[in-house]
Amino acid sequence: MMNLEEVYAIVKDVRHPAIDHTLFDLGIIKEVNLEGETVSVVFAFPFPNIPIEDQLVGSVAEPLIEKGAEFMYKVDLMTEEEKSKFMKMEAEAWKGSAI
Repeated sequence: MMNLEEVYAIVKDVRHPAIDHTLFDLGIIKEVNLEGETVSVVFAFPFPNIPIEDQLVGSVAEPLIEKGAEFMYKVDLMTEEEKSKFMKMEAEAWKGSAI
């Protein structure tokens, strides 16, 4: 059984495929909780229906599931302030197509 520290160790370094930052740094991973064997993550995206949503969620889910956790998630939209920070970081660290 994992503890919350182990969960954070797994997900804190997951990088965005097209922006040279982690999902935590970008504000995409907004919240992480652990109840028993279930890890729940709240993702915040700058816009609805982003084309790589499944890829981003999977990049967090996969290593957790490999360690035996059950994975649940919820998707939210960033606040205007969070979106502004994200857009600035994206512009500074864009490295190419994620698809």
